[in-house]
Order: sequence, then C-alpha cells, then structure tokens
Amino acid sequence: MVKWHNRVSTVYRDLQCPPIDKFEPVTGTERGSRIAYRTYVSYIDKSREYYAAHGYAHPYRWAQYSDVPFARLGKPLSDSTVAFVTTSSMMRVAGSSESAGGKKRSYASDATTQPEAMYTNDLSWDHDATTTDDVGSFLPIAHLHDAVEAGVIGAVSSRFYGVPTDYSQRRTKEIDAPDVVQWCKEDGVDAVILVPL
Repeated sequence: MVKWHNRVSTVYRDLQCPPIDKFEPVTGTERGSRIAYRTYVSYIDKSREYYAAHGYAHPYRWAQYSDVPFARLGKPLSDSTVAFVTTSSMMRVAGSSESAGGKKRSYASDATTQPEAMYTNDLSWDHDATTTDDVGSFLPIAHLHDAVEAGVIGAVSSRFYGVPTDYSQRRTKEIDAPDVVQWCKEDGVDAVILVPL
C-alpha cells in the first residue's frame, strides 16, 4: 500500500495535481478553471438529480441494510462451489439487440460454457468508453473454470444466475433474491460472485 501510495503521489505531483489526500469535489465556477480530472462520480447525487429532473416528487431511496446476511465460508475456497450473479439479461438470439423477454425477471442459465452474448443495451454503463462485446469482461465464466483447474476453487456451479436491473427494491427483495437463493441451494453453491453492470 505504501509503495502504491508513494507512486500515485509522485504521479500526481508531477502532473501538478493536488496531493491524493487533498482531493475535494469541484463545484460551480471552479469547474472551468481546474485541471481536467475526475475525483469521483457520485452516483447518489446523479440519481437524485435524475429523479428531480424527471419530475419525481421524491428522490430515489437507496436500499440500506444494517443486517446483511453475508457469512464466512464454512470450508476452504478450494473445496467450494462458486457461482456468478449478473445484472445483464440473456439474449433472445445471439447477436440480437433484444432481451430474452419483454419483462425483466430473474433467471438461471447454463454455466458450463461462456455465453456468446448478453443483453446490456438497457443498462447504464459508459457506452463511449467501452463496449460489452467481450462477455468475459463482465461475466468471466471461462476464468472461473480456469480457477478450478488451478485448484483455487473446488467447482463452478452448473448454472449462473441473472437478476436484470429493475430498480425495484421490493421486487429484488421479495422475488429475485429468493429465486437466486433457491437456485443456489439446488446447485450446491457455497459462494457467489456478484457482478453488477
């Protein structure tokens, strides 16, 4: 950590940026006169502004759970079955620009091979800076199989699970999460990797 911090501090000093521990948000008239770099993206502020701009009476309420049911693994990772949960949707037909169904719903799909394509056009990601053409970059099932070969994990679940972005906390909590928990039990999953997009 110290080496990384020293290197980053040196880079920022060389670029005449403020020290890394002195970052402050840029506001108002300062924007045009400051060095062109982004200190952070505040998704909470962006969401609040989005809802206000679209006439909603109340801003989006972020889910908060003080009692999150995460738990330590009961056995070594090298003996555990691991699965992915993604927010992308299945394609109706590989290469199609449409999702697998009109209504978004949770699903389980074969994880023995890497899907050729996933539907991501309806999700918020930087379409100018990247693409989601390489499914392995956001749903690296092939790499998980490599981890089995290397002895890092015991097995890959026979299925991966999808919970397409819906922005409904009620639906996520009452429908999607119980579906995924049930599938994980059916497939003998010990740990999941959550891959939001």
